[in-house]
Amino acid sequence: MSVSGTFDTTVKSPMGDQSGKLTIEDNGDGTFKGNMSGGLGSMDIEEGTVEGNTVKWKMNMTVPMPMTLDCEATVDGDAITGTVNAGAFGAMPLSGVRA
Repeated sequence: MSVSGTFDTTVKSPMGDQSGKLTIEDNGDGTFKGNMSGGLGSMDIEEGTVEGNTVKWKMNMTVPMPMTLDCEATVDGDAITGTVNAGAFGAMPLSGVRA
């Protein structure tokens, strides 16, 4: 089962639900690249790792404030679920389905 794909996602943030698209491109060597785009712009994935069907990555958010987001999610068929950790704002649930 490949983790690669584009997922329509929702992150439950303190500012309300944030819809976006998460793109994962598995490099086949335990790493991946991609990005997440939505209402607050686009962020490139950094330090993306793949372990089985679990992906972990970091993103540097600039809007509404500069912050590094630590993310982890599990791909199960066409579904993805996980968390986006936004420092002092805590962990926000992420969910989505393959587009």
